[in-house]
Amino acid sequence: MAQEHCLAIDLGAGSGRVMLGSFDGERIAVEELHRFENPGTEVLGSLFWDPLRLFGDMRDGIRAAARAKPVSLGVDTWGVDFALLDRDGKLAGNPYHYRDSSTSGTMAEVFEVISKEEIFEHTGLQFMELNSLFQLYARRNSPALESASSLLMMPDLFHYWFTGEQACEFTDATTSQCYDPRRRAWAHPLLEALGLPTAIFGPVIEPGTVLGRLRQSIAEECSVAGMDVIVPGTHDTASAVAAVPADGPSWAYLSSGTWSLLGVETSQPHVTPAVLAKNLTNEGGVCRTNRLLKNICGLWLLEECRREWSRHGIATEYAKLLSDAEASEPFRSVIDVDDPEFAPPGDMPSRIARKCRASGQPVPGSPGEFARVIFEGLALRYRSVMGDIADVTGVAPEALHVVGGGSRNQLLSQFAADACGVPVIAGPVEATAVGNVLMQSMAAGRIGDLAQGREIVRRSFELGHYEPSPELAGGWDEAAGRLAALGSG
Repeated sequence: MAQEHCLAIDLGAGSGRVMLGSFDGERIAVEELHRFENPGTEVLGSLFWDPLRLFGDMRDGIRAAARAKPVSLGVDTWGVDFALLDRDGKLAGNPYHYRDSSTSGTMAEVFEVISKEEIFEHTGLQFMELNSLFQLYARRNSPALESASSLLMMPDLFHYWFTGEQACEFTDATTSQCYDPRRRAWAHPLLEALGLPTAIFGPVIEPGTVLGRLRQSIAEECSVAGMDVIVPGTHDTASAVAAVPADGPSWAYLSSGTWSLLGVETSQPHVTPAVLAKNLTNEGGVCRTNRLLKNICGLWLLEECRREWSRHGIATEYAKLLSDAEASEPFRSVIDVDDPEFAPPGDMPSRIARKCRASGQPVPGSPGEFARVIFEGLALRYRSVMGDIADVTGVAPEALHVVGGGSRNQLLSQFAADACGVPVIAGPVEATAVGNVLMQSMAAGRIGDLAQGREIVRRSFELGHYEPSPELAGGWDEAAGRLAALGSG
């Protein structure tokens, strides 16, 4: 089979990149062609995305790929955020960033109109104030929503700009809390109960759909021709999970980056009282799968610490930070990484110190000690969620696959193996881009199905392996007990 190239455009909450994917019939490879920043932009106290600049950055990346003659492209992004379009198909306002504070308190307002239990029955989704449903309710009287003719999730917006075709892709739609995963349709009864417009929610298409051809004006501008625009699993976690190199019936995945998303792949959504009680979530996967998972505040804590240290001239080279963390005293202090106080941007070291002080624990005194507290907190959270998933499914995962940028963190991978008591398989690092490429190749008929795609991933990338250390199990048990006691206090 001749080698063929496609473009995986992957947008994260801090940066974006255009990746060149190559598949020769045996192995997949990905190469970064163009990387660009994706910061939120604060204007008059509100936090927005800048999609026009991002679209220009994407076109720069396509231009950089011209010599490779890519045959298709697809975009994946973070979930929950969306754009509103007017009747002319133009932006009705700037898309809000999910960390914007305007949704604060909105969940409580919504629960006065419709119960938490009824919302979960309609959507099967974990409750977070950043979800699209609460964003829409918080802005239900805004001029942008009143004038909107359609709503597109963020990856759908870029696919529309590339092709002129409007549609919402399934995996990202399921992150909105506006979609019913069992009916596989927008949750119109829920939206109507909240007084939200239903006409703006358009058709939902499956990952692997060929949406259309790249618009001629963009093709000429970027010196490319004949490109299909193929929607992958447009939610970045859906693409990452597609590339999990798993083989066997009982495994969990952890997409590790700014967020940690830990879960299992199932054939049907789990919309049960037990799932609601544990605040787990059902999100769509590729090839008509379901992802039962938990959103965990991931390496965001360390990223914000490093940002604050940098402001004060404190160098935190990553390798040195990991080495110092490994050398620091274990289990000196434990924190709940999902504490709402850690969610907004800002001075993270002060917030962690304040939490330790308030709970009567030692305050970390160096960047290495802060990193140790964060990594141990993450591993303890992984342990807790793995237990929750085993409780609701009746099956305890026998291995944990860590994919994404966090899979390079050997210390955290070992902590995860020790805390959860299962082997950890780390990689591929670029799982999101690889999963994006997989779906484009499946749509083109070059890969038969998801199982074959995962077999190709296994032979294409070097993976790390971490075994749990039985002699450390007692320390993790004790730390988990301390953390649980803090929560109950």
